[in-house]
Amino acid sequence: MAKKQSATKKLFKVLGGLFILLIVVGIVANAMGWMDRPDREFEVQTANAEIRTITQIVSASGRIQPEVEVTIRPDVSGEIIELNVREGDFVREGDLLLRIKPDIYEARIDELNASLLSQRSRMEEARANKLQAESEYLKNKQLNDRNLISTLEYLQSKNNFEARKSNFKASEYQIESVRAQLRRAEEELQQTVIRAPKNGTISKLDVERGERVLGQAQTAGTEMMRIARMEQMEINVDVNENDIVNVSLSDTAEIQVDAYPNRIFEGIVTEIANSADITGSSSADQVTNYKVKIRITSPHNLQDASDDLIVQVSDQETPDRDFVANFKPGMSGTVDIMANTVYDVVAVPIQSVTVRNFADLEKDDTDEQIEEASSQTRRSSASEDFRRVVFVNDNGTARMKQVQTGISDNTHIQVMSGLDEGEEVVTGSYRVLSRELEDGDVIKVTNRQQVQLAGGR
Repeated sequence: MAKKQSATKKLFKVLGGLFILLIVVGIVANAMGWMDRPDREFEVQTANAEIRTITQIVSASGRIQPEVEVTIRPDVSGEIIELNVREGDFVREGDLLLRIKPDIYEARIDELNASLLSQRSRMEEARANKLQAESEYLKNKQLNDRNLISTLEYLQSKNNFEARKSNFKASEYQIESVRAQLRRAEEELQQTVIRAPKNGTISKLDVERGERVLGQAQTAGTEMMRIARMEQMEINVDVNENDIVNVSLSDTAEIQVDAYPNRIFEGIVTEIANSADITGSSSADQVTNYKVKIRITSPHNLQDASDDLIVQVSDQETPDRDFVANFKPGMSGTVDIMANTVYDVVAVPIQSVTVRNFADLEKDDTDEQIEEASSQTRRSSASEDFRRVVFVNDNGTARMKQVQTGISDNTHIQVMSGLDEGEEVVTGSYRVLSRELEDGDVIKVTNRQQVQLAGGR
């Protein structure tokens, strides 16, 4: 019985030794590369690089406003006694908008007219005094020449004449001053009648008959109303500092207004701000934008235009062409500005371009026996070397190619170098392409039929 137990223990020891030996041999073989590792296989989607026209799009949002809008403020203060317009009315240049009570200004004119008559009377009195002093001065001058009067008496008459002459000049200046005040009062009286400075629509009305308004002589003046050309609307958008360098005057744009979600309107860039609008309290939260004005060129608000601007629409046009939008100031919308365009260039889907850290790739290729100090120095000096790459399908094997890219639109990106037309590039999935796929991995294309059809076309 004891012999059987001893034989069993020996058998277990031998089997255990063999198991340990197999593990050691397997580890050594794996480290030395004697054992072939099975290649990883990824299921991917692909697409062919093709020749396309790429238009770079800068997107922004903002609000609609009239391209031309005039704010009406009174030049004089007073009570509104007549108001002839309502908000939304179309007015022509010279039409009467409102009147301000003129009583104070009429009384001021009467007062200045009376003052003018009084100053004229004083001037005539000063003229008579001057003529009398002149006559006395000439007489004394002759007597003094004959030594018939004293020199002192002569000088007194001369000084009296000069003083009377100055008084006469002063009275003339007083008359001119009163006349100027009278002209100003007459101008203020005329300013109590406010007329339209140009053709347009009353886009905003802030006053009612009987209200008192403050003229601009004291402060900025009361804003009474605004006149706008409603058929000439624009959208004012904020463009980020990273995109503003791509926007130029006269660039075309597509405009989507929230009030018309299924419509696209055309526009053109007319103004680009040179000063920035910076928002955010701290440097980390600051956002720098630039104002860009885009004129809406699609017909709109024709009911608010004068007769000579009404566009005649043909009966043969489609319903979409017949449609005329009714924009109001303050409506929100988004724009896609067609910034740059390149023609007949190699392009691939945007998602097919990813990045790889070439510093890590070079590190994997180095000898593992390099000293730790030199290895740390190399990694610290080249720890980040990100480059743009694509993966090309080479008969079921992923081959990584470094590429140089250009501008992009919503779906495709320009490839300036590193890739030729017709090559099949991996486009997904995102997880595989961005993190897992490496050069030399085995891939299985799941959309092969679609790719072949696209290549055939």
